[in-house]
Amino acid sequence: MNSERPVSIADLRFLIAEDDNFQRHWLKVMLTKLGACHVAEAENGRVALDMLRSDEPVDISFIDLNMPEMDGIELVRHLANLEHRTAVVLTSALGSALLFSVETMSKAYGVHLLGTFEKPATPEVLQQLIDQYRPRPPKGKERSTLPTFTLAEIQRGVAAGEFEPFFQPKVELASGKVKAVEAFVRWRHPQYGLLTPPAFIPTLEASGHMESLTWLVIERSVAACRSWHDAGLMLGVSINLSVTSLAEPGLAEKILQHIGQHGIEAQYITFEITELMAMTDVPICLENIARLRMKGFGLSIDDYGTAHSNLQQLLRIPFLDLKIDRSFVAGASKNGQMHIALSSCLGLARKLRRNSVAVGVETREDWDLLRDLGCTYAQGYYIAKPMERDAVPGWIEEWSQFF
Repeated sequence: MNSERPVSIADLRFLIAEDDNFQRHWLKVMLTKLGACHVAEAENGRVALDMLRSDEPVDISFIDLNMPEMDGIELVRHLANLEHRTAVVLTSALGSALLFSVETMSKAYGVHLLGTFEKPATPEVLQQLIDQYRPRPPKGKERSTLPTFTLAEIQRGVAAGEFEPFFQPKVELASGKVKAVEAFVRWRHPQYGLLTPPAFIPTLEASGHMESLTWLVIERSVAACRSWHDAGLMLGVSINLSVTSLAEPGLAEKILQHIGQHGIEAQYITFEITELMAMTDVPICLENIARLRMKGFGLSIDDYGTAHSNLQQLLRIPFLDLKIDRSFVAGASKNGQMHIALSSCLGLARKLRRNSVAVGVETREDWDLLRDLGCTYAQGYYIAKPMERDAVPGWIEEWSQFF
């Protein structure tokens, strides 16, 4: 969760892009009563765009979707190319389905979207949206991006043992107990510090060299599991499998032999494969999936809802956990369309008698909604960020004090 303090509303500059005079005036009145001192108005998207292009920056823009000359949808497209990144709140009287569609489009354009609401607005809704605002640097002035690493540089890091798994807790919603953790690989680069997967995974996958890193993560995750068990924490560990690893002959036996050396039972290790990978027709992949489950390992379908699979394809995989993608979870407590999609995913898991795991839980509201909907497990920044192995026991002790 963002730890920065919210900006005082009196210091913020607002723009209302709305063609209806009454709606525009009423929104300005509510903002003023909340403490806003700088509120500009525009009767359509073209006027709003001219104002946003001026030297006077706007912090938050309320944009109606249906306006003459230039509607809110076109205005959002233009906003993606502006140097100054105004935060955006989308409004409409045309229904939640349209708002959700344009919300998705706005995120794809990289617009700083605070949220949406159906007209009419209320002071409570406006306050909640404004409270979420955090300023962002102008386009092109963000922190410089990291250099692109070559395959040789990444492989050198793997060989030098610079990669290690961090672990994010997975909590049972009904009891609040930590049942397992998921391993996320990190690179302790000697020059650039701690790096996350976007810095190295695409290069490894594109070159077909994921195997060495996958096995490093498996080995260190199993060793971590052993250390927790020795301390009396009977945690399970979830590990992501790459498609190249899944296509390796004898994968299940190799894994079984490895965890046997640590004295870990197979039931404490779950392997996660993406929904896209679950759609494979490659025989060796399907064989390994079946054999891993037969040997007692858990199987989880990750990123569910993103790959357009059908039920028949999913049922070919003997999975135990269905992980609901964060795009259906984060903010579902405030978005009717996302709420429906989330309920549908959880209902499928329940009917199939599988565990459901919600990813991307970022607020208490998301947590409460998932618990009320009967979701089995949750993980996300509301609970904890991925952490080092030795930090897990202390974090669990602190977490357990709340339940």
